[in-house]
Amino acid sequence: MIAPMNHDAYPDSYIREILGGVKSIAMVGASPVNVRPSYFAFKYLAQRGYDMIPVNPGHLGKSLLGKPFVASLRDIGRPVDMVDIFRNSSHIMPVVDEALELAPPPKIIWMQLGARDDAAAAKAEAAGLKVVTNRCPKIEYGRLSSEISWMGVNSRTLSSKRAPMPTQGMQLSLNRMSLGGGQTNASDRACEKQDRPCMTQMQNDSSDNAARRSRIVSHNRSTAVAS
Repeated sequence: MIAPMNHDAYPDSYIREILGGVKSIAMVGASPVNVRPSYFAFKYLAQRGYDMIPVNPGHLGKSLLGKPFVASLRDIGRPVDMVDIFRNSSHIMPVVDEALELAPPPKIIWMQLGARDDAAAAKAEAAGLKVVTNRCPKIEYGRLSSEISWMGVNSRTLSSKRAPMPTQGMQLSLNRMSLGGGQTNASDRACEKQDRPCMTQMQNDSSDNAARRSRIVSHNRSTAVAS
């Protein structure tokens, strides 16, 4: 039995151990629509080398980035390390119940940003699973690897080397020292005044920063020509 966690705030070591240890992730509620937050999260995690499985009965017969949709966790047909629940809080308990019926069950239940069911979390922990609620693995991976520093965001992590620019299938090191204020509740603070998901905001921030850098380069070139 796993000791119950404080699901209001997680130590970085807990998140780091989970993201560094899992290899396969079943995303319940994944969408093939490329403007949906679940699409961005799925794509990001797949690009970081995770074996991603999209679960959504509404999209059976379709694929997401070459991965065929399955209707339920039972239909995966092989063990998975983590179940990432991209559903509203009211739909979490049935997913956890289904996950606990798998043989073997997953090691991790992860409830996406904005999703939390304490009763479902307690049930999973009582069965020996680790649980994360109200967090986005995409954001936490980017923060702990310092990858989001490429977007101009302070990751609150410390290392003698800057995180490399990631490439397709590249897994980044998550073993970077966390500074004060770097706990995962920082994600809440970053989004508490936003109506849209953090992952969408991060993309907008990245686009804004890229556009800003482009304007600066253009201005410098113009200045150099004029001089």
